[in-house]
Amino acid sequence: MTKAQLFTIVALSIYGIAMALIGCFSYGKSKSLDGFIIGGRNIGAWATAFAYGTTYFSAVVFVGYAGKHGWNIGIGSIWIGIGNAVLGCLLSWILFANKTRKMTKKLNARTMPDYFEKRYASKGMKILAAAIIFIFLVPYSAAVYKGLGSLFSAVFPGVETWVWMLIIACLTAVYLVAGGYIATAYTDLIQGVIMIAGVVCLIVAVLGHDTVGGISGLIENLRAIPQDGKQLTSIFGGSSFKFLCVNIMLTSFGTWGLPQMIGKFYAIKDTAAIKRGTVISTIFCIVIGCGAYLVGSTSRLILDGNLPSGGVDSVIPTVLMEVLGGGTLGIILLAVIMVLLLSASMSTLGAVVLTSASAVAVDLIPAVRKKETKSKTQMVLTRVLCLAFVACSFIFATQNIPIIVSLMSFSWGIVSGCFIGPYIWGLFSKKITKIGAYSGVISGLLVVGISTLVISLNSGFGAAAEKSPEMGVCAMAVSFVAVPLISALTKNKDAERIDEIFECYNED
Repeated sequence: MTKAQLFTIVALSIYGIAMALIGCFSYGKSKSLDGFIIGGRNIGAWATAFAYGTTYFSAVVFVGYAGKHGWNIGIGSIWIGIGNAVLGCLLSWILFANKTRKMTKKLNARTMPDYFEKRYASKGMKILAAAIIFIFLVPYSAAVYKGLGSLFSAVFPGVETWVWMLIIACLTAVYLVAGGYIATAYTDLIQGVIMIAGVVCLIVAVLGHDTVGGISGLIENLRAIPQDGKQLTSIFGGSSFKFLCVNIMLTSFGTWGLPQMIGKFYAIKDTAAIKRGTVISTIFCIVIGCGAYLVGSTSRLILDGNLPSGGVDSVIPTVLMEVLGGGTLGIILLAVIMVLLLSASMSTLGAVVLTSASAVAVDLIPAVRKKETKSKTQMVLTRVLCLAFVACSFIFATQNIPIIVSLMSFSWGIVSGCFIGPYIWGLFSKKITKIGAYSGVISGLLVVGISTLVISLNSGFGAAAEKSPEMGVCAMAVSFVAVPLISALTKNKDAERIDEIFECYNED
């Protein structure tokens, strides 16, 4: 066993024990349904802010997006990180956090489908929203396993990737099933600290590498690369400007409609915590988002322009081994980075699984059965489904099922494209009708569905998957426009109930 492997195993063991202890500690605070799903609406600023940030960024961001876009686009890819911090985080907190907290508390809504049912008096919309979450978020979690599994395989080449996926699944299941949202919030706080420390160390290490030579050396050396130098140093992405803009919009505005992100606002305890959380979360996203793409942009220099045999997904793992693979200090830093990426993945996985499980246990099953389900029964069912969904996503990731892989590429855009219009307009306008809200969900599905069908018939499904970012952005735009437009053509039949709901904004 090498030193790198030994240090990594020790770091992972300490981390795993800490996560298990947090899950056990949180068990007593998550015995009620509200406590398990939304932490009793009593989570503080730091825990909520880090929960938002760590859910936003998983190992997929580092291994997939930062590696791919840093290699292909260069310095300009950092704009994705800036967009994520300013649009996906700062603006989201400013516009939606307090209104979401107040309205969901008034409605006693614990999940996004629950919010839709009580805001628009529509059980059918609740069922539809829960089904969308289940279909598209569980496969999305499989991508988290794959991103992290490939990274660990680079450090432990003799160990099968599925072994690391199983370890991730078991660790996530232990603290999530035991402690629910409270456990995820506390673990996210610890994971967030690890992520910040790891990214700062990684930035210092890659910029200090002989082939990079700091920020000034990075730009100068990238510019000297034959043929691609101009592209890699273009501040606005050069020929990839359009592609860059689409990805900024998808990964930034997409958070405005994702239930695993919005759910963080349900749980925060008060307005003062929101003000602090806004600043904390934004700083976190700037460090992690921009740091990841900055590291990705150095890859051409560190790897001497040779794309690894595993393709763009192997860029960041190979960079890590090149920069941190030698010397005791480098090996220790490598172990920290590995825990960083494990933390990022587990936080995202936990949020997605809890969102999916609660959508089925709290929203879908009771609505289909048409019988009132006891709160205790729903809580037990949610725990069981959390365990089942962790297992399902693990199985999906190990089987390389083509349809699951395809669903991953569409999930972010479809879920946000369906929910962004009804969710946001429902917070701000009394004039939004049930039909208008339905139009937002259905139009988001149709935009992606019809586009996928047309492109697949003409160029194959692979081409459609390549266009999934553009489809997601279009779905969000259409949903956002359709909701108020259709609402203006229809009539609200329960204005008095809506007035009562909006009184929540006058309450403390």
